[in-house]
Amino acid sequence: MDFDDFFQSKQGNSNFSSLDMDDDLSMPDSPVLESGELSPDAAEQFAMDKQRAALQTYLDSVPYGCESIDEMHDKLQNIISKIYICAKSRDWLTLSSWDGLLQCWLLMRYPIPKSTRAKLATFYYELCLVPGVEPRIIRSWVDMFFRLVKAGTKRKLESQDLALPWQPLWRSLQKELWPKKRLHDPKRNVVNILLYLAEESKRYFPTDDIPEMLSTFLPLLTQNTILTIIPVMTSFLPPRQVHLYLPAIFKIWEAFNSNVIDDRLIEFVANLAEEHVAGQAGNAGGAQWRDIGIWSSQEWTYLVGKCLGSMNVPVASSKNGNSTAAHADLINGKSSMRVKKTVNKYQSFAKLIVYSLSMDGPVRNDTVNVNKERGCAPPELQEGYLAGSQALDSLDRLITSTESFFHPSNSGPWSLNLALFLHHLMKEFATRWTEEEESTCKTPVTQRLTPAIRRAFISTLRTPALLAMFAKDPVSMTYAQSALHIMAQLEPKLVMPQLLERAYSGLEIVNETHRTTAVLSTLAGVSLPLVSEKLWLGGQKNIIPLLELCVPGIDLNDPVKTVCTTLFICAAVQHMKIGDLSIHSQSVGVTGADDAPMDVVEEDTRIPAGVELGAGDEPVLDKAEERALVRDSTAAFADWVVSLFRRVFALFENLPEEGGKKNLTGGKQEESMLKSIKSTLDVVCLHLSDQLFDLVLKVVYDYATTNVKSNGVRAFGRLVSCLARVKPRQTLDKFLPFCVDQIKEELKHGASSIRTTSTHEAVPSDTTLHWNLSILRGCMGYVGPDLLRHKETILDLLNLLIEKTKSERGYNSSGRLISRILNTLSGVYPLNSRFVNSDEWDSTSFDRHHNLHWGRMYDPKDVKIEWHVPSDDEIAFAIEILERVISPTIDRIDVLLESTTKWDSVNRNDFCRYMQAVRLAWNGLPTLFQENLKEVANPCIYDWESAELFASHLDVKAGFALTDPGDPRYQTVIAHRARFGQVVHKASVALRQNTGGEDHIDAVIGVSRAISVFLLDYAMSRSTYAATQKNYTVARDMIRISPRQKENSRFVFMKRAQMYHGGRVYMHALYRRRSTLDDLLIDDLVEMSLSPYTRVRLHGQAVLHDLCGYYTRSTRFILPKVLDALAKGSDPDRMKGALYILWNKGVATYALSDIEYHSKYIISLLECQHQEKPSIQKLVLSVHNDSLVNFSEEAAQTDSQVYPNARINRAADDLLSEFSTPLVQSEDLANAEHKTIERVARKNEKYDITVKEIVEIAGRPGTHWRYLEMATRVLTCLLRRDAPPSAELAGFFIANAIHSNPTIRNNTQKAIVKMLAFIKIRTYSTSTDELWFGEWKNPLQILFQINEPKEFMNMLDSPIESREPNSRVYIDKITTGFLVWGKSVKAYALPGSGPPFDWDKSSDGALTAFGDGLANGSFFSTLAALWSQESSRAGSTAELTLRLENVIFIKTIAKMFGDRQLEEILSVIDTLWSDSDRFKQRAAAEFIAGLLRGTKHWTASTSTKVWTWFTERLGSIFSQIKPDTVGFWETLFSEQVNDRDPWRNKPIIDWLLALPLEFHSDSAFTMSKSLGLFGILVDTLGVRFAPLSDKYMNMFFDNVHTGYAEIRSHIAQDLTTIMDCQWQPSYPSVTAFVSACTTETDPLQIRRPKYIGRVNDFVKALPTWRKERLPPPRVNQSQYDKVGLSLLQWVWTASHGPQASLVFPYLMPLLPEFLAMSELSDSPELQMYSSAVLYVLSAVTPPQEFVEMAADILIAAIKSSSSWRIKLNGLPVLTVFFYRNLTSFSDVCVSRLMDLVLTCLGDENVEVREMAAKVLSGLLRCSQRHRILPLRNRFVAQLRKTVLPSRQHTTYAESLRILHSAVLGICALVESFPYSVEPWMPPLTEVLAPHASDPAPISTTIRKCASEFKKVGEVVLASKHCWFK
Repeated sequence: MDFDDFFQSKQGNSNFSSLDMDDDLSMPDSPVLESGELSPDAAEQFAMDKQRAALQTYLDSVPYGCESIDEMHDKLQNIISKIYICAKSRDWLTLSSWDGLLQCWLLMRYPIPKSTRAKLATFYYELCLVPGVEPRIIRSWVDMFFRLVKAGTKRKLESQDLALPWQPLWRSLQKELWPKKRLHDPKRNVVNILLYLAEESKRYFPTDDIPEMLSTFLPLLTQNTILTIIPVMTSFLPPRQVHLYLPAIFKIWEAFNSNVIDDRLIEFVANLAEEHVAGQAGNAGGAQWRDIGIWSSQEWTYLVGKCLGSMNVPVASSKNGNSTAAHADLINGKSSMRVKKTVNKYQSFAKLIVYSLSMDGPVRNDTVNVNKERGCAPPELQEGYLAGSQALDSLDRLITSTESFFHPSNSGPWSLNLALFLHHLMKEFATRWTEEEESTCKTPVTQRLTPAIRRAFISTLRTPALLAMFAKDPVSMTYAQSALHIMAQLEPKLVMPQLLERAYSGLEIVNETHRTTAVLSTLAGVSLPLVSEKLWLGGQKNIIPLLELCVPGIDLNDPVKTVCTTLFICAAVQHMKIGDLSIHSQSVGVTGADDAPMDVVEEDTRIPAGVELGAGDEPVLDKAEERALVRDSTAAFADWVVSLFRRVFALFENLPEEGGKKNLTGGKQEESMLKSIKSTLDVVCLHLSDQLFDLVLKVVYDYATTNVKSNGVRAFGRLVSCLARVKPRQTLDKFLPFCVDQIKEELKHGASSIRTTSTHEAVPSDTTLHWNLSILRGCMGYVGPDLLRHKETILDLLNLLIEKTKSERGYNSSGRLISRILNTLSGVYPLNSRFVNSDEWDSTSFDRHHNLHWGRMYDPKDVKIEWHVPSDDEIAFAIEILERVISPTIDRIDVLLESTTKWDSVNRNDFCRYMQAVRLAWNGLPTLFQENLKEVANPCIYDWESAELFASHLDVKAGFALTDPGDPRYQTVIAHRARFGQVVHKASVALRQNTGGEDHIDAVIGVSRAISVFLLDYAMSRSTYAATQKNYTVARDMIRISPRQKENSRFVFMKRAQMYHGGRVYMHALYRRRSTLDDLLIDDLVEMSLSPYTRVRLHGQAVLHDLCGYYTRSTRFILPKVLDALAKGSDPDRMKGALYILWNKGVATYALSDIEYHSKYIISLLECQHQEKPSIQKLVLSVHNDSLVNFSEEAAQTDSQVYPNARINRAADDLLSEFSTPLVQSEDLANAEHKTIERVARKNEKYDITVKEIVEIAGRPGTHWRYLEMATRVLTCLLRRDAPPSAELAGFFIANAIHSNPTIRNNTQKAIVKMLAFIKIRTYSTSTDELWFGEWKNPLQILFQINEPKEFMNMLDSPIESREPNSRVYIDKITTGFLVWGKSVKAYALPGSGPPFDWDKSSDGALTAFGDGLANGSFFSTLAALWSQESSRAGSTAELTLRLENVIFIKTIAKMFGDRQLEEILSVIDTLWSDSDRFKQRAAAEFIAGLLRGTKHWTASTSTKVWTWFTERLGSIFSQIKPDTVGFWETLFSEQVNDRDPWRNKPIIDWLLALPLEFHSDSAFTMSKSLGLFGILVDTLGVRFAPLSDKYMNMFFDNVHTGYAEIRSHIAQDLTTIMDCQWQPSYPSVTAFVSACTTETDPLQIRRPKYIGRVNDFVKALPTWRKERLPPPRVNQSQYDKVGLSLLQWVWTASHGPQASLVFPYLMPLLPEFLAMSELSDSPELQMYSSAVLYVLSAVTPPQEFVEMAADILIAAIKSSSSWRIKLNGLPVLTVFFYRNLTSFSDVCVSRLMDLVLTCLGDENVEVREMAAKVLSGLLRCSQRHRILPLRNRFVAQLRKTVLPSRQHTTYAESLRILHSAVLGICALVESFPYSVEPWMPPLTEVLAPHASDPAPISTTIRKCASEFKKVGEVVLASKHCWFK
């Protein structure tokens, strides 16, 4: 087993994420291929050709020849052959290491034939379903399956290419969905792994199996399993032939109130919308297009309603979404909540809307004026749909209703959700738009997006995006800016003018930092439209002014603003050349041949309709005029560049002083700021024209030679490197002489002469030295061949520096200079990342007209990348440095090592600085030579392992300078490197033997770092490659708007090439073999990791953990020494070091998976008791606790499977058949299978030894209780279902089951439960498959056939004795029949007179040990005494709960050992339950509950004895239940009745039903006890209670007038529970149910209120009772109040449950009375509940027909009421309900609502009028904007025609009311747009102004409105100043 390779592959390839594969920039597909005109073979060949063309762009981008496709296929065949052998020999861990190598191969992007890919995917699919394999292994296989079938967003295999069976996956999933309680591990996550596999596989499941899937899943769907089955259905159902299941999905969705269901189904329908965007013209099985996309109008209304409800915006007084669905999930969750998936519902909503867009209706006449007056068109123009798209019209309404919540001043938790929604809308739209531009798009032209839809879509989202770009939350702001980035590229003419208006104002305002940073980061996102005339003619002339305005943004005091500034400069400049075009002759034509490629399509230059004109928005000039303006503006480039550099110099001068451990400048913010400045200057310098580059070089040189700033040393060196990258030779020639002279001069005068070996503050006198060293290091970055001209100068300088720099900072800087030089000479790196190819850049025509090429985009094949590849001279120079500089330095180290015992501070300093120089030299040579096969002295191979199956690195060409071992230069380098390693090892040994103490720490750290360089600085490290990946991804996504966009900037493709080259180099860093020298150095590193000095230990451990991810079996190599360090007598510091190594996740995972070290790891930890230091004991405990995650149940089985897997063998053989040549030798396979037998035998042997040793340690008299606790936890984890437990282990567990320590006792009891459960399933299982798939069968179990559901239910109600003989069975769980009846249910035959089971014979020893322990006369009495102790965690007043783990323990004992100790147990219980001590009573309840549950399969006589004993005591137990004990006694009854056939529990059922249910007696608690137990009975019996439900429903309705609040709560809960139990649609078959969902409106029967008559009786009586209410303070005793509170609590309780839809039919007639209750201020409780119920009406999504019904009822109630309070309370309720169900309101209903509001606007009560005005404002803001102009005319006319008479006049009050009504109406219009000024608003100020001095409340209303209006802001008002003239 080569698990080290596997673990390395998991670590080493962790960066191979989907983003790597997402950039499949291949040639476009051929429409010929897509049309199906090619034969399958020709189609396969065409696909391969396309993949070859895509691959070629990668191969051409690197500067060396790569492997041919045939060569790489040979490597693939080798990998597959090894995978085949591993699969056949069931060596799963070794297979996973080759799985990692396959990931490496895929990273190279070579094509795989589709048939091979399909068979490989099938093989991995089958692998994922192998039983008994560790979950983490399965997770890695699922990940590989995903990589094979999908690359990022692009599928590699279509449904016609691959067919997978779903039944095996469902078989594996079932045992995870419903695990046995005693075997359930709450931390186990396999269920979610398998569901993810199902989601990725469902496309390949046969469509013909959909009916079978429905027949499998729907019968399992019940009210309890809904949260499990819905995720299963959405994960399994294929996305084709959706008409077979969508109607059923919608009907089920409508009936349940659940966030989980909403999230899952929203994602599901969104994916279907995307999948079927082409309708039936798409792939086979495509859905038919209907009213809106593939949805009917009714379905679409429901979906958009769900979308709106999920926005969670506050309405009226609510502060959040107020949905009850989350609460319902908590109620119904239980075990179902284990199915977890993070669903981005906002992305799903966006996808649903975007992929439903099409021209599917008449065009609304005001579409062309979409933003002219914000929808204020007259009603006749509102007919039709926005841009002719119903989906777009729905989006417009949704955005309109939420627009005000995008404003920064209205921020809250909803802001992020809305911004995220906006982001995904634009992202999905851009993706679809790009897809439909491709020739292969299958969507019919009539169903595609149109330019009109695009303009309307962006116009709809433009305003929210422009508001949200200033969001207070930086994440929300980023999402909004991302949306603007896409908008600006799709419709720049609509977006850019308004954005620039905000940009200029934001940059000119200096006192609003947030606004400035928001503008800068937004401009960075839209830089491409700004610079590219192809995208937007008119943007280029703004570049220079914007760049000039942003220079002050470079501000040391505001790092965030500085970063944003540099981001914009970088984003803009990377697409352009910085050069003065105005100096060229103006006579040169600007439309010549050179600019032909950049010509834009001539469009009408008229401003598009719908664009708002504001300040600065003038019509676009023609092309020639625009270009002339741009050319003139470039004259300012020189001044801008100089000002930019001067600003940067000023910032450098004011930086904090460099310092700290890493010699950084300031904190993280300052470092981030400096990095961003460096990146920006890099881009700026790259794109400077020759003249401007010379200018900048002179400016920088003058500054460098006249200034020395200690705080800017590193920063200025980076700045110089920016210049060196562009013109390295010119920069080097400029700086080198000066810097060398300065360095020599400084060294001559004693700079860096103060010897130090650790980081310290810089000596002021050394500043000039460091300044020039930093500049020189910057010059050396990209010089390459140019260094050869200064060879001698450089060699002399390096020798001088090594000799003279003696301070830590000095010799560290010298070493970094050496490293930079060597890396520059020997490395492969790209040279030019300008925005155009070098040949274009150097052309004269480009130089004269480069503005025409700004924003140039490339295809990958057109990009020409220049690389630095080391020449022979450069390699020779590098070797010369090694010989003339580094080799003498090593000699000096060698000399020093001869006398380490005599070292003084001088010697230590010499050693440190020499070692630093050597180390950093080799640090700069990672790719100088390519390692060849090493001679491995210690391969660390066990006898049962095959060396041939060990993975080695993927040997690909990667541009190493020296690759031929026969080359003398190669041998020279190898010799130098070997000597370096030998000296480092020698130093390590010498320093380890020396007793220099802390004085040597710096030297030891230096050696540790040198070892790190020797072992790890080869090829490319994982972190470096990850950074390369990230840089590419960020650069790519900064520009493109869609994953399908092929074009991108040249810079991005250069980054892509760099990433591809890095990936090839990275391959050589993985799976490295260890030489003898490597082993010595690793051994040295282990010693350092165990050092007594913390600094040394920490550094050594960090390096050690890192190298374990690169070298094969290195972890196995280090473990012996590490584990030995824990032995008795070890130094405490060595122990601590060893524990920290073992605490590492990777080391622990490996050690516990290794057959040999698994035992040693555990035993070593358990033997650490000898060390008493608290810090070590705490560390031991931490290591132990964290290691337990590696003890999964399958851990042993993964390595010891002996039986063949037929499905895997078939898949492997099928995969192998793909290759014509034989890949596998029969002897290799036979050898592997033989090794498997040895491995399994050794694994089982070590398992037995481990268990025995742990038991021995735990059983020692001197073992500390904490170690005993650790031992019990480990032993529990080690229990196996596939191996019988030993008698010693059983004896150990039973002895500690009554341990005085509660933790040990609990752990042991859990272990006993688990062990006995394993014995049980071993007894029941007849095969290994049954054992691992959970398909074992109790001998008494039968499958009872359900032929006729009604007869079946009637049979259940009849006594067992009266049934037919074949029906005399117990049916504990009815797991079917809620929606659809299954074919059978699990039943149990009646037990016979003897023992029902003969337990597993191989477990007899363990069972005997258990039996002996239980037979000890004191076992149960001792256990009872321990359980009766007062818990330290529960206070004396805390409510006690039944401890279910204790119940399960007793139940398990009773099940396994029957009535052996029954008398003893009963006598113990008798002493407990009758005691007044509540803790003893709880212990009694636990014993009783466990005992009763355990009698399930006892003989009739023994179980009757127990039941008789219990029923005799039931009355006494019930009578002594007190408030502080009621909780656990209720749990006892619940546990006993739940999931048990009532005929098993007949005594307790009869007793419960016989309990008197009182509602009006004197004792509330007595009544509450009975009702509580009755409620438990109803809830647990479920559908079996249905025959009794009518009786009790009527009883509860008869007693709703009870005077006790507790009893009312019970009534409400029981009414809800019985109503849920009665809800059983119960269709006889799936066909009948699906048919009903298609043809009926209410197939789930949620609109059938059985007791509506009783509710109507209350409705009739309540008005009478209202009149009879008693006066305060006895008002709460009124019949009206008592009945009302009961009904309100019933509705409230039902609304918060998953079946909330059932209460709506009852709620409708009660609404008017509930509204009336809200005004009863004399009854706070009634008022509170009524208000809450009215608002909760909006927190549940009602069936659609109830929406208008509820609205009409509320409208009628408010309109007909004479009470102003009812109007005041009702209007907000109606507003919230309208908003939450906006999409379901018809125009007629909305008109009735508007009429009501306008009526209330004229109400006599001032508060009602003001509330009506608020409601009107909200209605207009969220949906009714087309009514604004008619209402404005109405209110203005009303105001003008009404004259206010004198106060004494009789009509004064009426006139005042009318005037106030009109003023409120006008103010409502103004306030309906709180964040903008509309064109119709300014004239209204003239209308209101004359009334500003009118009497109150008119004047106060106007002043308040004016105050709010002013808050819009001066900027907005100024931009609309023309409207106020």
